[in-house]
Amino acid sequence: MSKFRLHLCAGLAVLALTGQAAAATPPKAAPAAAAQVPPLFAATLAKSRAFVDPQLRKTIDVPVPADAGGGYTHERHKDNYRLIYEAGMLYRQTGDKAYADLVKRVLLDYAKLYPSLPPHPKRANQKPGRLFWQVLNDSVWLVNSIQGYEAVKDAIPATDRATIEAGVFRPMAAFLSTGSASTFDSIHNHGTWALAAVGMTGYAIGDQGLVKQALYGLDGSGKSGFYRQLDELFSPDGYYAEGPYYQRYALSPFLLFAQSIQRHEPSRKILDYRDGVLRKAVYANLQQSYAGLLFPINDAIRDKGIDTPELVHGVAVTYAVTHDPALLSIAVQQNAVVLSPEGLEVAAAIARGEAKPFPFASMKLRDGAKGDKGALVILRSGPKAKDQALVFKATSQGMGHGHFDKLSWQFYDAGREVLTDYGAARFLNVEAKAGGRYLPENDSWAQQTVSHNTLVVDEKSQFGADADIGEAHWPTILAFDVKDGIQMTAATIEDAWPGVRYRRAMALINRPETGRPIVLDLVRAEGGGKHRFDLPLHYAGQIVDSGLKFQGGTSELKPLGKAYGYQHLWDRGRAPVKGAGRVAWFNEGRFYDYVFASTDVDQAVLTELGANDPDYNLRNERAVILRGDERDGFVLAGVLEAHGSYSAAEEYARDTIAAVKAVERVSENGADLVTIRLSSGKTLTIGVSWDPDPAKRHRVMTPGGAYAWTGFSGLAVREQ
Repeated sequence: MSKFRLHLCAGLAVLALTGQAAAATPPKAAPAAAAQVPPLFAATLAKSRAFVDPQLRKTIDVPVPADAGGGYTHERHKDNYRLIYEAGMLYRQTGDKAYADLVKRVLLDYAKLYPSLPPHPKRANQKPGRLFWQVLNDSVWLVNSIQGYEAVKDAIPATDRATIEAGVFRPMAAFLSTGSASTFDSIHNHGTWALAAVGMTGYAIGDQGLVKQALYGLDGSGKSGFYRQLDELFSPDGYYAEGPYYQRYALSPFLLFAQSIQRHEPSRKILDYRDGVLRKAVYANLQQSYAGLLFPINDAIRDKGIDTPELVHGVAVTYAVTHDPALLSIAVQQNAVVLSPEGLEVAAAIARGEAKPFPFASMKLRDGAKGDKGALVILRSGPKAKDQALVFKATSQGMGHGHFDKLSWQFYDAGREVLTDYGAARFLNVEAKAGGRYLPENDSWAQQTVSHNTLVVDEKSQFGADADIGEAHWPTILAFDVKDGIQMTAATIEDAWPGVRYRRAMALINRPETGRPIVLDLVRAEGGGKHRFDLPLHYAGQIVDSGLKFQGGTSELKPLGKAYGYQHLWDRGRAPVKGAGRVAWFNEGRFYDYVFASTDVDQAVLTELGANDPDYNLRNERAVILRGDERDGFVLAGVLEAHGSYSAAEEYARDTIAAVKAVERVSENGADLVTIRLSSGKTLTIGVSWDPDPAKRHRVMTPGGAYAWTGFSGLAVREQ
């Protein structure tokens, strides 16, 4: 595994972005009367006061660090940086010196504690901090606290400022930079947090040496530092290498430090750097969500959404530059703004009724600094937040937090996840669960290929589950096209398993023949020698129907395999397959049918997660695996259809019969022709040539005649 397969305590960033880094001098007068303050800004202000005001006259505990994530001292230091930050923002808004005095008191106590702190006693296999069990969290503490200090420092006596800077900020900046050089100079979100903390501290205390280190790396060469991070970690489309969950997290230090640079050195025009890549990153992050939640790819905590404080801040910063009214609807959904001029501007525009719906769109988000390391493709049936969405993951490894899941997919319908991605095996900040760190099952299950909706060869994960090997390889995008009511994408990877070429094409089809959107899935794998091919389908819900005759043990369960995640799957039942099959399930008022055709599938295996899990760390989830044994290749065409509705309250079940009756596939000269037979008696025939030439015409002969189309794929027409 990469050295950055660290145990990130992402929850500590939750309040890192609830406001802009403050100006050094607070306003001379209190804000306008409450009746004139936009409601959303007033609500945010009231919420902050409700947290800070009861603590204005209390003695704030600044304990000696003792606990890992979730323990008392861990949470107390988190609360303290929130208190320092929010009190500073309230001082800037109100001019009330009581807030500045609170910041001063807390920081003077830290100035007594910090210089004597050794490495944290609960450090594990990561670089330890001093206040927290990993150095990352110390960076988060400093990013927040330096903002609160900068907001109030002119209201703090000079002698106290000198004590605070000498006792806390200078030694902490030194510890996070030269004292943690491997982290500080890394091209990784841990490095981003560290350099943002050091650079913002440099601006706040007037130390240009710290600023230079943050911008250009410890040696000043530019081979690391903020500019290099902007160059390497985002693609030209604003996609972040580790995926949407970590994009949300990394946006915090990127945007905060960028604002600090913009305020102190506007001539750098940092928000315009790389064609405005930070603005693109905010839009890309919002697009990588469904019904308010981020796509849970890679090491993601599944309940993180676009209402996180990082994206609250990102929306405010981006709106201040673009004045895009679609961003206002996101702020309405977030139900919060930042305590900053940008936040006030957003709240005022919302109060004036200027918000427009955010247009969620189909798109190809290229991966890699140059956009040449695959892509995350999103296909949507419409622009609304709950219109159907298909996510096709053909990205690079995603560094140490990446999963071995190339050419996997997820599907969303009616506001919920239908085909699921496990995300991370972790109970964030739950101390009883490994101190809130990543669990062993994150390696043994969540990252493994079989835990995703993609092909597995010989029961082994892609790249042998070696992240360093995976980092050196990525898929090639073959297609991203829309025509004839068919949104098509495809990709290939040739080195996930030795000697095996794996290709997949996926389409979201919305044509009159079907009456509703359906998904086409076409899988191709070729490799020398005989292999076992497994194609998992991880579904949310309960199987209600199938033409397959499953037989399983009723008195005992056995694991499906011994390694690469198979050891965690109970073998719940098997059914023979001869050429085609169907599995239907029900979930939260909707019906889902998956119909497939393949002469390479011998059997379907029902599985349930939970084997070899003595600490009950894994969720109880289910899948069906389509298996082919002793095959030198594997080809499958499948169609997923969402339909119907069910109400227990009103006792009705409607539209329970699928529109798709069967799917058939014919191959000729390397091209595939898929015929979708509908219950209405109509058919829909789609050709996939696997040839990217948009002008080339293709032809496949079937028992019913020849069909032709032009380009990589298209609606195939029968020749007369």
